[in-house]
Amino acid sequence: MSADHRAGVTLVRRLLFICVGNSFRSQIAEGFARRQAPKGVLVKSGGLRPSMALDPMAVELMAERGIDISRQEPKETDLAFALRAERIVVMGCDPEEACPADLLDRVEEWDLQDPAGMDLEEGRMLRDDVEGRIAELLGEL
Repeated sequence: MSADHRAGVTLVRRLLFICVGNSFRSQIAEGFARRQAPKGVLVKSGGLRPSMALDPMAVELMAERGIDISRQEPKETDLAFALRAERIVVMGCDPEEACPADLLDRVEEWDLQDPAGMDLEEGRMLRDDVEGRIAELLGEL
C-alpha cells in the first residue's frame, strides 16, 4: 500500500482511531499504525471526551513492543482530519456519536474491551488484539 499518484498529484491516505478517552485503545492503535504503515499514510487518534493523561499501562505495553507513545497526549477528535480520512475506526464508543452521519460509510467499529481495571496480562491481550487488527486494516488498504 502506498499513496496513489494520479496526474502528478499525491493522494495521501488517512486513518483515524477514535475511542472515548483517547488514553489507551486509540493511542495503542495509532502507535502500531504509525509503526506499520508505509510512507504516505497519515495516522491520528482522538477521543470523544479526552482523558487528562495517557494511561501509564498503555505506555508500558507499547514500550514492550519498542514503540514510545509517552509523548502523546489525549486529544479531541480532529473533525477536519476525519472528513478526509479514508478509514475511521471507533472502539468502545457509538459510531454515530463519534462521527458525523456523512462519514459513517468510512467507519469500522472494533468491539474492544474497556481497559479500565485491567491487569497487565489483560492489557497485553488487548494490545496484541489491536496489533493484529492494525495489520489486517493496513493489508486491506
